[in-house]
Amino acid sequence: MTNSLFRSQMVIGATLLLALVLQTIPWPGILDFTRPSWLLLVLGYWVLALPHRVNVGTALVLGLIWDLLIGSTLGIRGMMMSIVIYVLALNFLVLRNMALWQQAMVVALLSMALEVLIFFGEYLVQDVTFNPLSLWSGLINCILWPWMFLLLRRVRRRWHVR
Repeated sequence: MTNSLFRSQMVIGATLLLALVLQTIPWPGILDFTRPSWLLLVLGYWVLALPHRVNVGTALVLGLIWDLLIGSTLGIRGMMMSIVIYVLALNFLVLRNMALWQQAMVVALLSMALEVLIFFGEYLVQDVTFNPLSLWSGLINCILWPWMFLLLRRVRRRWHVR
């Protein structure tokens, strides 16, 4: 039992750590606006699959680590990621029963909402301008969601994560 619990926590932690690394890797300037929100995709999957293990608290901690890694205002991404994951966790039973393409649309909307929320949070603290091109990442997340969902479901089944 404890071995299974430990293995589950290690697999979830490894996927979240990989998402955090992918989230902070720099992209070329011209393509930076198309960067997928890896952290939102992986967190979103785990919240839908195992809401009793991965939840708003996990999103807050990962958002704070994300803030630290990119050197932005501490707490902005943590708070905004928590808000978006809360909306996802609040409706996880409905979202679980949607088709994969419908889930992808919801993930796209949540991704765009995350970008706007991060902008408003940064705007309250410092002088920033909104780049509408950053909303294109929502389309990229919409395209990547089915692949990420199927990949993480395979990982969950392969390692018997419960």
